[in-house]
Amino acid sequence: MIALASDHAGLELKRWIMHYFDERKVEYKDFGTFDTNRVDYPEFALKAANAVVKQDCDKGILFCGTGVGISIAANKVKGIRCVVCTEPYSALLSRQHNDTNMLALGARVIGADLAIMIVENWLNGIFEGGRHQLRIDQITNIEIFGDI
Repeated sequence: MIALASDHAGLELKRWIMHYFDERKVEYKDFGTFDTNRVDYPEFALKAANAVVKQDCDKGILFCGTGVGISIAANKVKGIRCVVCTEPYSALLSRQHNDTNMLALGARVIGADLAIMIVENWLNGIFEGGRHQLRIDQITNIEIFGDI
């Protein structure tokens, strides 16, 4: 199951991805926002990130104007590795090399068709482990101990 969350600026793009998931029978849970009233993205990033960390959802996708703010908020949650992507190649490598568990997209930066390509690559990417695991362990140590 994929956790989804957005602020008001990312709502329309989130709806495009929900439609894409509905057509392909991909399970997701929407953590809001649900209308275009102005909201603060950290609230929704936190809800989705907590669902991923608690393993209620396998991964998460976040949406705001640029993807930047909502990804910063998500990355404050221990155990989250959220990446902002504006093209498919980085999305794929973020999964293969960085084992990202959340993706952030900017509705003011990319269109729906490009977002779908990014999401497809990200969801299909499989963590390669090996030398990359050492780096993930180092990132985790920074998160826990403040040092490598």
